[in-house]
Amino acid sequence: MATILADERVKSVDVAGLIKAAAAKTDQYLREFVQSRAGCPQVLRDSIEYSLLGPGKRIRPVLAMLTAQAVGGSSADALPAAGALELIHCFSLVHDDLPAMDNDDLRRGRPTNHKVYGDAVAILAGDAMNTMAFELLAEKVADPRRCSLLVLELAGATGSGGMIGGQILDTCHPTDKPGDHATSLEKLQRIHRMKTGALINAACRMGAISAGADAAMLVDIDTLGHAIGLAFQIVDDLLDVTSSDQQMGKRTGKDAAIGKLTYPSLLGLDETRRHLARQQEIAAGILHKLGERAADLAAVVHMLANREH
Repeated sequence: MATILADERVKSVDVAGLIKAAAAKTDQYLREFVQSRAGCPQVLRDSIEYSLLGPGKRIRPVLAMLTAQAVGGSSADALPAAGALELIHCFSLVHDDLPAMDNDDLRRGRPTNHKVYGDAVAILAGDAMNTMAFELLAEKVADPRRCSLLVLELAGATGSGGMIGGQILDTCHPTDKPGDHATSLEKLQRIHRMKTGALINAACRMGAISAGADAAMLVDIDTLGHAIGLAFQIVDDLLDVTSSDQQMGKRTGKDAAIGKLTYPSLLGLDETRRHLARQQEIAAGILHKLGERAADLAAVVHMLANREH
């Protein structure tokens, strides 16, 4: 990413302040939306808000809003998409933490949802957030065609060919059998592309769609989103090996403990970092092409690829 991140406009971006401001807008938007749901039982509302409005960087909403800005719109254009993305992301975290899945006790430095509200309420809160994401888009996006495109984008990224399908591959086939190295890498990339990358790519695409990007622009945004998504997961794999529970706000070292297929386990740390650098280079090419409007987005992408938690 040397080209665009060498630009003084990018270096001068207050990334922490930028993310904090975008996260605050997203939180307020979601708080008002959740509180406006008439008839929602209080314990369900509490469980939803515990996970949805708890600590977190709101990376997917931030990517959606900054991509909208990068293609010539405004961050406000993408608020419905940002809110819907965070609802889906948080639903997935609540379900991933359950005993039948990753069985985690800690998320974002706090007890996981099911540890506070019990398994049944956590499952139903996740279900509710899943449906609320599409309810939000249908209610808040006035243009019917744009709404349809956003719903289709989010459903595809969430469902059987996206995040949920990737989780199935990761959960039902968590370890790799001895065999061809290239096949193992292909399998690993598929899991990452679906489980994590699909929703991150959708964040970029939904931000662009929200701002009225044309088909040609969406091709570039798709390339960018795939690169960001894969880079994000590679960094996660690295951090699971190199960071502590305190740094991450969740349990680390669990991938190695169960023999899970990851970039470091398959390629080693040095080769994993080379794969990360390649995704950064791909993202840099698109960000440079987008020009000055993408300075904020480029700074956030750089932070994601170099984060320590």
